[in-house]
Amino acid sequence: MAKKPKLSKNQKRRVQQNRHKTINNQDEQTLDNLGEQLNGRVISRFGKHAIVENDAHPSQTHKCFIRRTVESVVCGDQVLFRPSLSGEQRDRGVIEAVFDRKSVLTRPDYYDGVKPVAANIDQILVVSSILPSFSSHIIDRYLVACEQAQIQAIVIVNKVELLDPQDMDELHQQLEVYKTLGYKVFLVSCKTKIGIDSLALELKDKVNVFVGQSGVGKSSLVNQLLPEADELVGEVSENSGLGQHTTTAAKLMHFSNGGELIDSPGVREFGLWHLSKDEVTTGFIEFKDYLGGCKFSDCTHKNDPGCLIKAAVDDGKICSTRYQSYLKIIESLEAQRPSYAKS
Repeated sequence: MAKKPKLSKNQKRRVQQNRHKTINNQDEQTLDNLGEQLNGRVISRFGKHAIVENDAHPSQTHKCFIRRTVESVVCGDQVLFRPSLSGEQRDRGVIEAVFDRKSVLTRPDYYDGVKPVAANIDQILVVSSILPSFSSHIIDRYLVACEQAQIQAIVIVNKVELLDPQDMDELHQQLEVYKTLGYKVFLVSCKTKIGIDSLALELKDKVNVFVGQSGVGKSSLVNQLLPEADELVGEVSENSGLGQHTTTAAKLMHFSNGGELIDSPGVREFGLWHLSKDEVTTGFIEFKDYLGGCKFSDCTHKNDPGCLIKAAVDDGKICSTRYQSYLKIIESLEAQRPSYAKS
């Protein structure tokens, strides 16, 4: 498949000018077979099309083409669109412009660079579980991404019904560091319903996104929070110990008591190779009080003399497990980065 042609700087500038002109001029003459411009929100994106919900009448949804001048459209985007007036099922409306995003979640793509996958999000729910296996290091990786996106993160551990009392105590000890750092933590079970009601209250009146590895139970959680969603649930492979992907199309769903959930295959799991070392460092929020105070400006925060972060770890002021996660992420950056993106 041929790659999408890249726009020159001048072309991008003209597209941006046309976008602002469209947003600031909503009284243009109605085009043939298309209604007047309306404000809406993208609730599903597939290929070159999207489904848009009319802001004035949320029960009304419209299938739309995306104008070539619109650079990117993802679930959660607020847009200007014109609905089709023909009434024919095959006909489509048109998305003409995307309003500025208050937040955007991106993921790196080995072929297309960094891609947006969801927009205008209030909080990201980092889902881990007891099965396939609980890993605080994986949680730490997602939290770095949340911090870089400047979107509030919540930690969820699923399938806790599999733990005996002793294992549950150990899990609480492992999770205490996140609570100390200010992250909200929820222990849940889709089988016994533990923690589901408390989690639902936390999602109310906010736009939420689940992230996490396959097999941690994201689709099961969606079914608990939104029974009408009827998400496919994958099993964990006995051979690999990994889960199977079940979400196939990006979509935004409404909670009956207020709030939304964006479920997208693009936010299941993603790497951090597109981040710089400094961006990863600032993604560990407990490091911030020490940054800029090391003896050397190019401190690697490993065994450098005069490193304040390493000294804080040795003094017990920074959790050693989190620090080891940091070192593993830094070491993995170059290995995961595609050859064309390496410096």
